[in-house]
Amino acid sequence: MKKAIYSSFVAFVAAFMGIAATGCTSYEIDMPDNPAEPVIGNEVSTDVVYQANPRFFAENGCLKALTAQLPRIAEMDCDILWVMPIYETGELNSIGSPYCIRDFKTINPKYGTMADLKELVNTAHSKGMKVILDWVANHTSWDHPWITEHPDRYDKDANGNIVSPSGWPDVAQLNYDNAATREAMTDAMTYWVQEASIDGFRCDYVDGVSQDFWSSLISGLRASNPDIIMLAETGNAVYYSDGFDMIYDWNCATAISSAFKGGKPSEVVKEGIEAMAKVPDGKSILRFAFNHDTAADNDIDKMFGSVEAIPAAYVAAAMLNGTPMIYSAMDAEGLTGKVSFFNYRPLTFSQTLTDKYKAINSAFKASAEVRRGELRDYSNSSVVCFIRVIPGHTLLVAVNTTGDIKSVRTPITLAQSTMTNLIDGGTANVAYEIELPPYGYTILMN
Repeated sequence: MKKAIYSSFVAFVAAFMGIAATGCTSYEIDMPDNPAEPVIGNEVSTDVVYQANPRFFAENGCLKALTAQLPRIAEMDCDILWVMPIYETGELNSIGSPYCIRDFKTINPKYGTMADLKELVNTAHSKGMKVILDWVANHTSWDHPWITEHPDRYDKDANGNIVSPSGWPDVAQLNYDNAATREAMTDAMTYWVQEASIDGFRCDYVDGVSQDFWSSLISGLRASNPDIIMLAETGNAVYYSDGFDMIYDWNCATAISSAFKGGKPSEVVKEGIEAMAKVPDGKSILRFAFNHDTAADNDIDKMFGSVEAIPAAYVAAAMLNGTPMIYSAMDAEGLTGKVSFFNYRPLTFSQTLTDKYKAINSAFKASAEVRRGELRDYSNSSVVCFIRVIPGHTLLVAVNTTGDIKSVRTPITLAQSTMTNLIDGGTANVAYEIELPPYGYTILMN
């Protein structure tokens, strides 16, 4: 996983003065006059993940359509392209899920061909992005050839019948006590690395698979590619020891949604602190406003009070550290209701939103050194507000969680100072109170 600590902070900020603009601030409690001695923490991530659902890019030829969007995605300063399952899906007992796999080595014909995938990967690489594929190791479709050819690779009940994972009747549960299952799955994953130059995997439901399988698999993959990226869909930090680079901060979206719907903004900071506390040095944790699961289960225009609030929610997710992620729906305007990841639903992506995420992601990267510093929470009843402090430099982030104009009192040590606005690259003369428009945000640094 790419990380960076900037040796020349002033030079970096000076080089950064050309970012797109967005809104700002609000507050209510007194700030300490004498801040504590700054503390320098672990190295932090500067990677940004873009989760791409191929079904949102075209009805057919999804991979080519996604490739056509790579210049825009790269423009947002995204580093890792996570492509949701591209494989041939089953039909028997199917409910249309892309996670119901009939052939681990074949691309869904509606998505395209191996040549299309290689074009996608090569184009991403030319733009400085790495590509990880979604991988489903826990189960297969009911019409996967292994069902009849290798039934020993599946879990069975007392009567010898192959079983489904709990709650997912459309798929059949694999048995990792069988060495042949492990070998076949390792072979399938290695196939994509060798044939398509894939840079890693986002591993679905890792808790459903024997933990020692992951350790063995990752060791093998890293033997040929030490830089391979491994993201685990779990909140359990034990998987770091198996070689995973990232796990999920599953509570992130819930805490942010609650704050934007009348809850306590301070809970956003508290949750972030708790999440980062379990991350070892050299590792990270994935943070997001929503992903494919939460977007499918919730009305995205109501998760944060309004669809206009989503960029602000992303700021709250990104700037508390970890590795932020944009889901391919966050950058499309006008979406309402639940957004199923089963459906083919080509979206119209927004340049306005692209520009907003570009500015936020650039601020995230520019603040890497200061994000290692001590975290202090100044949130009030309407605004998520916190600072990071290292010797000589401070980062201030404020996010209005409401649809009204709000103000947040500036920490006394920063009031009437001059800071760099990392959203628009300008110079900010910081007042005693920072006023934020509805769902506005500001990111300042000196």
